[in-house]
Amino acid sequence: QVQLVESGGGLVQAGGSLRLSCATSGRSLSYYVMGWFRQAPGKEREFVAGINWSADNLNYVDSVKGRFTISRDIAKNTVYLQMTSLKSEDTAVYACAAGPNQGMVIPTISSHYHYWGQGTQVTVSS
Repeated sequence: QVQLVESGGGLVQAGGSLRLSCATSGRSLSYYVMGWFRQAPGKEREFVAGINWSADNLNYVDSVKGRFTISRDIAKNTVYLQMTSLKSEDTAVYACAAGPNQGMVIPTISSHYHYWGQGTQVTVSS
C-alpha cells in the first residue's frame, strides 16, 4: 500500500511555471506506475502524464507535450510534475495516483490506479 500527498499548486499567470510534488509513503515507487491526472470544473478527470515503474517510459497527453515533464526521485519517494508555459486551460485540480507495476505500459484510464492523493489546485490567470 502507498499513501500520496501532493503539494506545489497555486495561482500563476499564463506563461508561468509550477512544479507539483507527490510525496509517497509505504512501498517503494519502484512497485508502481505513477500518474498525474487533472479535473477542471464541469469536466471529466483527464490523464496528464505518467511514468512507469522503472522510469524508462513516460507518457503525456498531447495538450501538455513539450510543456510538462514528469520525473521521480526514488530516494525521496517523490514524483514531480514540472509545468511550464502554463495556459488558462491548464487550470484544474491535479492529483497523483499509483497503480500496480505494468512493465512498460502506462495506463491512461483512472480505474487502473488504486491509490490517489487529495489533489492540489492549479489556477492559471490569463
